Amino acid sequence: MRVFAAALTPFFIAFASPALAQAPDHSAHQQEEQQGDPQQPRAHTPTPPAQGAHQPGEEAADPHAGHDMPGMQDADPHAGHDMPGIPQADPHAGHDMSGAQQADPHAGHDMSGTQQADPHAGHVMSAMQADPHAGHDMPAMAMPDVQTSADNPGRPPEDPPPPAAEGAPVHAADLYFDPAVMAAARQQLRAENGAMRTGAIMIDQLEAAFTDDHDGYAWNAQAWYGGDINRVWIKTEGEGVIDEEIEDAELQLLYSRAVAPYWDVQTGVRQVYTPDADRTDLVVGVQGLAPYWFEVNAAAFLSTEGELRARAEAEYDLRLTQRLILQPSVEVNLSAEDIPEMEIGAGVTNIELGARLRYEFTRRFAPYVGVEWSAATGDTRDIIQTAGGDAEETRFLVGVRAWF
Repeated sequence: MRVFAAALTPFFIAFASPALAQAPDHSAHQQEEQQGDPQQPRAHTPTPPAQGAHQPGEEAADPHAGHDMPGMQDADPHAGHDMPGIPQADPHAGHDMSGAQQADPHAGHDMSGTQQADPHAGHVMSAMQADPHAGHDMPAMAMPDVQTSADNPGRPPEDPPPPAAEGAPVHAADLYFDPAVMAAARQQLRAENGAMRTGAIMIDQLEAAFTDDHDGYAWNAQAWYGGDINRVWIKTEGEGVIDEEIEDAELQLLYSRAVAPYWDVQTGVRQVYTPDADRTDLVVGVQGLAPYWFEVNAAAFLSTEGELRARAEAEYDLRLTQRLILQPSVEVNLSAEDIPEMEIGAGVTNIELGARLRYEFTRRFAPYVGVEWSAATGDTRDIIQTAGGDAEETRFLVGVRAWF
């Protein structure tokens, strides 16, 4: 094709010479090319080709220049030219690109003021845990004002107390009032708010007892007076048969001192009366509230005859309701030796088990009904049976409990 075009070139030159005279001057393009990059050397002016041959490095003239080419798209006059500095034409210009992906609307724009891309985009961050406080407003957290020494740099220094503070009296009121008058006032305050003397009378049992053989009665009462630490106690108990002489009775006078929150140590004397013999005993014992709210009373008795005996009692208030209370009890008596005139043998002398059900109309007054079983044991049982008495007995009780 190129050979054919070269052969026809003289004929085209002959016919196209008038048109070539009017061909557009490309000198302006050469200037633009030089202006695009001032560092590039100036392009040489192309010379007409000789005999249809192209000079090295030169572009051939458009063979269709000046021809009317209907139906054919005009060639780009700058096609094949090196156009540095001049943007190239869009190769898609005039094409319908509706189905193609749209160009980036921001292409070529300076986006320096916009949000920067995520520097971690495309990175695998699975090993890093998310910050639990991300997005939270975390103002500076103030440290708590903890109690520290005065020389701790975290606290301001504390001045020592003034000398006058150490030389003042213990009670500041003594600076303004007569110290003797204030001492008497403080003593009165202690007496009215903590050192008060109070007392109470408690009748635990005042009852009638009914058995198959006879009807009897019994009592158990105590009274005390004093403060929280030191008290004086009076205790009494006994029993008998209606219309007959008292079988036995006792009266105790004791001094009590608190040695623990729920325990008192008691010491004093006891006077015992029976139809056949009397005894006066020295008493040492304890009384208090054991764990699980068991009321305990234990004592040892040393008589003027040198006889040693002991007794232990325990009872428990089982509240069925706020007013209805069941009180089981147990009592055990012991003796270190035989006392025949009092019908007492060595060892465990007797055991008593009882249960009383009371109804508290008020805390200070409560009638009750109950049952009690008692039995002599050991040598005491033999002594009683030899004398013709009953070694075992069951009694039904009706009584009242009160305190003042």
